[in-house]
Amino acid sequence: QVQLVESGGGLVQPGGSLRLSCAASGSISRINVMGYYRQAPGKERELVAVLSRTGSINYSDSVKGRFTISGDSRDNAKNTVYLQMTSLKPEDTAVYYCNAVGIWDTDYGFDPTAYWGQGTQVTVSS
Repeated sequence: QVQLVESGGGLVQPGGSLRLSCAASGSISRINVMGYYRQAPGKERELVAVLSRTGSINYSDSVKGRFTISGDSRDNAKNTVYLQMTSLKPEDTAVYYCNAVGIWDTDYGFDPTAYWGQGTQVTVSS
């Protein structure tokens, strides 16, 4: 069973920075894509940034130049992603969800299921 555990988030003033992290646990050999989505009140969940195992990155236009997604190359943290958020705006306020898809399980092989973290609140307000 794959679990995604998120940390970070909180309240920050406009122009401030926050860092989110997400660690995947379970009998994981490798993960094809990890990333973050967000959902603001009354809106649909939307992509923020995703990072593939090959290193390709995709950002939503609304966060390009302000957010940076990265992985962890250390052996004991390879299934971890970070989202560094800078120059935060009130419109960035949302619940941020970690996502992992295309997981190779060490016991059962390829699992196409999309897994989600529990979500973490990011509030940008003065």
